[in-house]
Amino acid sequence: MKIIVCVKQVPDTSGKVAVNPDGTLNRASMATITNPDDLNAVEAALTLKEQTGAEVVVISMGPPPAEGMLRELMARGADRAVLVSGREFGGSDTYATSQILAAAINKIGLEDEDIVLCGRQAIDGDTAQVGPQIAEKLNLPQVSYAADIKKDGKTLTIKRMLEDGYMTIKVNTPCLLTCIKELNEPRYMSVSGIFECYSKPYEVFDYETLKDDPLIDATTIGLKGSPTNIFKSFTPPQKGAGMMMEGADKATCEQLAGLLAAKHLI
Repeated sequence: MKIIVCVKQVPDTSGKVAVNPDGTLNRASMATITNPDDLNAVEAALTLKEQTGAEVVVISMGPPPAEGMLRELMARGADRAVLVSGREFGGSDTYATSQILAAAINKIGLEDEDIVLCGRQAIDGDTAQVGPQIAEKLNLPQVSYAADIKKDGKTLTIKRMLEDGYMTIKVNTPCLLTCIKELNEPRYMSVSGIFECYSKPYEVFDYETLKDDPLIDATTIGLKGSPTNIFKSFTPPQKGAGMMMEGADKATCEQLAGLLAAKHLI
């Protein structure tokens, strides 16, 4: 049994956000982290590994420096890692990215009891589209917003979080789940894991590796194959400091009204 976890290296939006003149993010000048929801997916995979003895494979599409992120995930307990990287894949939107990752998962191979896990969404796009699109392209049943996962043979029982409550769903494997932060608390790297992560299997799938898959078509991958284009992205202007007013009497109300009138807001 394998559990394949799709992860993404994203800009650390808690720090400096750099934007190029054309409106795209200048990722090279920004610090990066592992997408938070993806860490919950990795933790879910490691928990199932402890229960079932499954092999955990982490896979990411990105530039070569994403190897460091994948090594950290192997230090947390993943068994092997695959980086999907190639110039032909650059500029892919969610549609093209799901095409490429689905082809990579085909290359790894899916068997009857295997599971694909993804984070709910990435913090740099917030679309929540890649996981479900991968499921569609691999013809897998999917359950999104997983807040609890229990496995019994070839069946998973998923507690799915909704806006107004929960839904319990049973699904047969192989399947794809998207995980939310309420699912678990991601573990840290261990000292032994850090020592072992560089001896674990690590592969790079480039365009040549995947080009024979039916999902890989030059017209549907990369920037040219992406139907979605970013019109503009920018750093929001910083707001000025606010003013706190104490009291709830008539004088305070008159003071507030005077300030608003002076700014021509009323």
